Amino acid sequence: MKVIDAWMQHPSEHFFTYPYFDSLKRWLKQGFKKIPLEDTLRVLDSAQVEKALISAWHGPEGPMISNEEVLSITMKYPDRFFGVAAVDIRETESAISTIRKYVLEHHFKALRVIQWLWELPCTHSYYQPLLEECVNLNIPVCLQVGLTGPLKTSETGRPGYIEKIALDHPQLKIVCGHIGYPWHIEMIAYATKFPNVYIDTSAYKSSRYPAELVQYMNAHGASKVMFGSNYPMITPRDCLQDLDSLGLRVENQEMFLYKNAEAVFDL
Repeated sequence: MKVIDAWMQHPSEHFFTYPYFDSLKRWLKQGFKKIPLEDTLRVLDSAQVEKALISAWHGPEGPMISNEEVLSITMKYPDRFFGVAAVDIRETESAISTIRKYVLEHHFKALRVIQWLWELPCTHSYYQPLLEECVNLNIPVCLQVGLTGPLKTSETGRPGYIEKIALDHPQLKIVCGHIGYPWHIEMIAYATKFPNVYIDTSAYKSSRYPAELVQYMNAHGASKVMFGSNYPMITPRDCLQDLDSLGLRVENQEMFLYKNAEAVFDL
């Protein structure tokens, strides 16, 4: 089994000091200490994850995982990791410059914006020049949809906002992480409606995939859903443990596990 993880991060201990992660610590019964990179590689190996898209994070208070931290990992293990950039969405000129630098010079594969960090949906004016730059560079923008696990608003993750930017930017590849639950049926509808809207399953074990999503993956949505873990909040192995019970066709499972990510992120 070959696997590409479309959403993971390798955070420092500082990352988990933000109080809104307290809900994750409570649910998962762990405090999230600093993780050696070699331990992360072992976790990926245990789930047969061949490659992973590893994300920077940037919020209103500054970098939470910097692009340079991500770059150091992709340079050390270029055969395992692809970088995903993050920027201060309020600083348009420097944000665009940063995206270009990491995509053109360091081969990062996407831009990630965590909308709930900013408490602003992706339709806000701050996003628009960044989305246009993603189109110019032919890279996806990776966003969060659905319930927000951390103690921040879930409003910014409503799939209806995705519809608006898909209408405004028809050439933009949009990867929607975290399935969209409890609005997953709406999310599936928008992924069906728009050829460049995709879903990743990060933050969910396969045993928790909604039935409607599994049906979509096994039918006309075979090319629209890709695997993600959201490690270290959850491990890829835990996410994939019950995959066979979903009853996916062999070719559809291959598309889900790696072929869709290869195509969308141009890996």
